[in-house]
Parts: sequence; C-alpha cells; structure tokens
Amino acid sequence: MVVTEPDATRAGPMAAPTVAGRDRRPRPWRHQRSEALWAYLLIAPTGLGLAVFYLWPVLQTAYFSFTEWGPFGGHEWIGLENYRTLVGDGEVLRALANTALYTVLGLAGIPVAIIVAALLNRRRLRGVALYRMLFFLPMVTMPVAVAMVWRWLYNGEYGLINYVLSIVGIDGPHWIADPATALYALAAVGVWTTLGYNLVIFLAGMQAIPREYYEAASIDGAGPLVQLHRITLPLLSPSIFFVSVLSVIGSLQLFDLVYVIGGSGQSAQNNPAYPRIQTVVALFYEKAFSSNDRGYAAAIVMALLLLIVALTAVQFRLQKRWVHYG
Repeated sequence: MVVTEPDATRAGPMAAPTVAGRDRRPRPWRHQRSEALWAYLLIAPTGLGLAVFYLWPVLQTAYFSFTEWGPFGGHEWIGLENYRTLVGDGEVLRALANTALYTVLGLAGIPVAIIVAALLNRRRLRGVALYRMLFFLPMVTMPVAVAMVWRWLYNGEYGLINYVLSIVGIDGPHWIADPATALYALAAVGVWTTLGYNLVIFLAGMQAIPREYYEAASIDGAGPLVQLHRITLPLLSPSIFFVSVLSVIGSLQLFDLVYVIGGSGQSAQNNPAYPRIQTVVALFYEKAFSSNDRGYAAAIVMALLLLIVALTAVQFRLQKRWVHYG
C-alpha cells in the first residue's frame, strides 16, 4: 500500500490525502441515509400507534359501512345499501341540520375569544395571570363533569340560572327540555368550554405582533378599535384560521354534551327537546349501541368523516384569500 502526498500546487491546505488512489472523504449520500434511518426509527413508535389506534379503526369502520349486522353480531356484505338508506333518512338529515346549526353557533365564540384576548393583552391590566387561569380552567376539566354541572344549572325547576332569574321577576324556561332553547343552551356551554383554549392561542398570536406597529398607529391618531381592525386582525389571521378549523371539526363531533345534558336511552325519549339537539355522533351512538345496527351506524360516521374532510379542504382553499402570513 502506497501513501501519496497531495500535490500542493493543485490542492489547498485542506486537501484530504488519498490512499492507493482512493478518496477517503465521507460520501454525503451515506450520511443522509444514516440520518433518514434514525429518523424512521424514532418516529416508528408513534407511527405504529397511529396505525393501530387511528388508521385501522377507520378502515374497519369503512368496511362495516358496507355490511348488515344481525342481532347476534354476525354481518354480511350488502354493498351500498346503507348509503342509499342514508340519503333519504329524515332522522339523519335532522341530526345533520342540528349539527350544522351548533357548528355555526360555536364559531360565534371566536370573536368573543378575540375580544377577551385583546383585553387581557393590555399591559396595564392587573391580575392578568389569574384571569388567564380562570378562563383556561374549563379546558382542563373533564367534559362529563362540566356537562353534569351545566345540567344542574339548566334545570327548569331548581336550577341556579332560573333561581337568579326569579329574583328579578323572570320565569325561566326549561332550558334543555324546551325545543326552542335546548340547542342554544348546548352551544353556550360549548363556547364556554373552548373559550380558554382559543384565548391562549390568540394571546400568543397577539404577543408576537411587534409593539412598534401600535405605537406608530397611535402617533397617527388611530384608536383602539382602528388598531384592532387594521393591525391585530390581519396579523392574527393565521391563528384565527387555525382556531376556526379546530372549532368546525370539534363542533361536528359533538357528543358528550348531548349524552349527559340532553339524556340517553329512556331519559332521551322522555325529553321533548331531544330531536332538536340530537347530533350526528349521538345518532351514530344510538344506532350502533342501542339499536345494534352497526353497519348503518358505520355508514353514518363515514359520511360525517367525508363531510369533515370536505369542509376542512374548503377552509384551506379559502384561507388563501384572507389569511396573511408574515
């Protein structure tokens, strides 16, 4: 083996020596392949968990949507029959309308969260940390516990809300048992529970806006409302878009409030307002576990999945017109 010295006239001081005519410099593709291998090994546990607990149930539910289940658990392939029944089912259309109305009402909580975040973003406000904790507290509370408390508050006979109204001479309605108020009462609880999460997102977005913009606007004579409209909202649009996507997805999957506050089983049948608050997921639960019609229930939830994907795609398409990055 012969070691050759590098030619100083053609190579710089950092030139690597060669052994028997071979270049000993590390090859980039080997380094990239090693990094890719380690990356796949590190994400493998998460990917396996997602495949087992998310992807496989979706595929299994999609298969069940083309089957009919018997009373003892057996099923047979029936093709698109469940989807044909789904199109003309008035109960499904009513549940879809209730879910859509709840989603629209839930989006009304975004402006409320923006206003509260703008108030908490003021530096002169005392006790900001305490206010943030109080607003975020419902987010870390168990949904069933929240629903049970609000079910007591909404009680038409001995609920706290009607008691306070009776002090000022107002006869409060049966909030959950009245078809005219049941869905709006659930929407109010939904807005209240998600306010803290939206508030944290908007506060983080507002604190990332440079203060120089507001100082320049104040010098030009712009008031707080003008600054909110001209500076805060355009620069906060990525956060608003993110919250709106999550709000739509979460509202379309509403179930726990309907199950606990509105009732289930026999109590739901005794509630005259239940048809006005029954959502798509609540109908899926009833068909799958009460009526044991799991094939038709799978078709309902797969239709909901397609609806969520379609609405999310529309939101991502429309965000190019009003979301400003940078």
